[in-house]
Amino acid sequence: YHLGWTDRDGRPAGAPGGKGIRPTLALLSAEAAWAEASVGIPGGVAVELVHNFSLIHDDIIDGDHERHHRPTVWSVYGIGPAIIAGDALETLAHQVLLEASATTGPGASAALAEATAAMIAGQADDIAFEKRRDVSVDECMAMSAAKTGALLGCASSIGAVLAGAPPATVGALRDYGRHLGLAFQAIDDLLGIWGDPARTGKPAGNDLRQRKKSMPVVSALAAGGEEAEELRDLLLGPAGAEDPLPPLEGGEVERAAYLVDACGGREWTTVRAKAHLDAALGALERVRISAVPHRQLADLAVYVVERES
Repeated sequence: YHLGWTDRDGRPAGAPGGKGIRPTLALLSAEAAWAEASVGIPGGVAVELVHNFSLIHDDIIDGDHERHHRPTVWSVYGIGPAIIAGDALETLAHQVLLEASATTGPGASAALAEATAAMIAGQADDIAFEKRRDVSVDECMAMSAAKTGALLGCASSIGAVLAGAPPATVGALRDYGRHLGLAFQAIDDLLGIWGDPARTGKPAGNDLRQRKKSMPVVSALAAGGEEAEELRDLLLGPAGAEDPLPPLEGGEVERAAYLVDACGGREWTTVRAKAHLDAALGALERVRISAVPHRQLADLAVYVVERES
């Protein structure tokens, strides 16, 4: 149901799923390491399974009732079954890799486990930040690097691991993915405030409604001045306010979005996204990889950053 293959009663359905960026990266990384794309298929499957495990759990944590214009798993089946479904996807991911190759499968599984651990640590920081009045820009970037960058770094190199590529090639592709992940998160944070609901599948200003300390918000709060203080009071409430605070309402969301923009949060995040795009493209130049996947990896990185417009 979560993947869009069936409806809630198990009947076949053709609901839209995600963009498939992570499995695409896995196949391209195999080709970049001069192997057939098919070598990367188990890696693509495994990373996509872990990604969807995290989405199912994220929807529970955030209390989201809709994803891709469909009710979320927990809102249909309940929290307990949704947690178990997520756990099952994560376990299956490693089974797929270990069954793929006796020689390179264990290394790929270890790489995925390391990335998953980093992603979970990033998610834990993200939750912890919700209760903190002050989160620095550096802390926010470190959280994003773990929460999003780690798994994309794994996706961008796991095909090369399965192909038995040299460490330098794997490392360059991993760094490409990590920077791509930071660019991706920056754009995702922009869309979480200013995105079109018809494209994002979530209400406009959803991150502000939930008082999330995303990149635009944290950078805006760090700007200082009267507007930044107004934003702080609006999102965080006065010191000693009830915990947890209720979601922001319509007019408050609009005002918060204006203040984030006025304090430079939107521009700062856009600049960071482009900087990490440049770093991702630079990582591809460090080693000799196959020309066609090199171009496709570069094109994909540009697409991730330009999807905001």
